[in-house]
Amino acid sequence: MQTTVLGAGAFGTALAIQLARQGHRTRLWARREDWVLELERTRMNARYLAGAAFPETLHAESSLSAALAGAELVVLAIPSQGTREVVTAAKHLLDGPVICCASKGIEKGTLMLLSEVMLDVLGPAATPRLTYLSGPSFAKELVEFVPTAVTVAGVEPRSTGLVQGAFSSQTMRVYATEDVIGVEVGGALKNVVAIAAGIVDGLGFGLNCRAALMTRGLAEIGRLAMKMGGDPMTLAGLAGVGDLVLTCTGNLSRNRTVGFELGLGRTLPEILSSLGHVAEGVETTKSAYQLSQKLGIELPITEEVYRVLYENKPARQAALDLMGRPLKHEQER
Repeated sequence: MQTTVLGAGAFGTALAIQLARQGHRTRLWARREDWVLELERTRMNARYLAGAAFPETLHAESSLSAALAGAELVVLAIPSQGTREVVTAAKHLLDGPVICCASKGIEKGTLMLLSEVMLDVLGPAATPRLTYLSGPSFAKELVEFVPTAVTVAGVEPRSTGLVQGAFSSQTMRVYATEDVIGVEVGGALKNVVAIAAGIVDGLGFGLNCRAALMTRGLAEIGRLAMKMGGDPMTLAGLAGVGDLVLTCTGNLSRNRTVGFELGLGRTLPEILSSLGHVAEGVETTKSAYQLSQKLGIELPITEEVYRVLYENKPARQAALDLMGRPLKHEQER
């Protein structure tokens, strides 16, 4: 099969390598021609995924039209805030293939999930071809053949089945679901909770605190998913608790790293300048907070992370304020 991955960051590169390892002819698109030439010359992405060699069937491309020519499956692995721009630029080339969005986030300004962005750009006729990939999957471990399981969501079984077949191997297992909203909300908000988990780790609050934070974070994710029409049971799966556990506890998590450094007392500009990668949770926190205000639902962890990131609230005070909230029933929504 001819496949294309748009976005040559760590995750996009890992997905392209996985597809090529399965024997698919794969193109990896990056914006800059000099960067593409470097990828082709070295046959690896030394900047974002050092040590992972490109299979023979994987080639980099800087032209959108060349990258998408003849593609049967197109995978989007672009930072969430750039998704609309790239999909709009490629719109005339995306009227045939199955599309798999592997990005996670909520668009700033519009407060749309990426599934809503895709439909806004491509139109409702594209719905049967649209799928969304999520789940616990660090890029580094994926290319190192570490057993990994993820979920693909979509309304058309033939499309989700094509994605399952394209990626699945002895070390990557892909499940399917129809719950696009649940998968999208889980993938977006787990990054916000991961920042919070990093903060409590940086503050030295211990394992009890982290476990409580993750559990209540999952409750928030479920609350937002239900409000938007998602199935809360989806959040008990790979796109919910699975991705949440990985991102809140794994040292490879950029969002947890941001929170950890905030807990140590560093400023957000300092942290982001030294990170070298996009931490989706930073922008998603603002969008999720604004969305909660718009929908009239309580997301207390998201709100406190927002105040730490954007109002310079001391991290320790944010944690104490969460603990001091009025007592309530655990199942209260």
